[in-house]
Amino acid sequence: MEKERILAQYMPVDAVPIIARWIDYFQCEFKISKGRTTKLGDYRHPYRGEGHKISVNNNLNVYQFLVTTVHEFAHLLTWNDYQNKVKPHGEEWKHNFKRMMAPFLNQEIFPADVKHAVVSYLNNPSAASCTDLKLSRALKKYDQPLDVSRLEEIPMDAIFSIKDGRRFRKGERLRKRYRCICLDNGNIYLFNPLAEVKLSATGT
Repeated sequence: MEKERILAQYMPVDAVPIIARWIDYFQCEFKISKGRTTKLGDYRHPYRGEGHKISVNNNLNVYQFLVTTVHEFAHLLTWNDYQNKVKPHGEEWKHNFKRMMAPFLNQEIFPADVKHAVVSYLNNPSAASCTDLKLSRALKKYDQPLDVSRLEEIPMDAIFSIKDGRRFRKGERLRKRYRCICLDNGNIYLFNPLAEVKLSATGT
């Protein structure tokens, strides 16, 4: 089927039949979207005669794409059960996310390191997988190589830039984030250790 052929380009092949069945069963409009910086995926509940809608970014690696897809389908199932009577990422959603992730864990679809991180994450899943450092690290290992580094990987006092061109000097780690000074305006910013940065070639 055309749907399964397309899905196989974005997620592990063994996961495709399950996701394809979900799309048909829930009569869901499933869209593969351009990469968005603010979110990996999105769920929209039925509104004004239109059905469920899920979108997932097209620039995710296959394992991140699958985790995000299951995350959004858990929202769909939670809406079917409770509509807007519960919190978006409350206990009901967490329960459904665990249930819907189970088939993929049972089939050994994920590499061992990602599976271990997913199982750990499922103990108390949060609003976004990218906020869980252990899971995010495991998933990012399977990204396509880019001319960027994670902030935690570069040396202390190294100079780096971010997507908007601003340049920073890496400072000390304060609990969960790094304290970095912006060389363009002198302000201090706190960065996630997994922030993708470009190391300055000159270090000046």
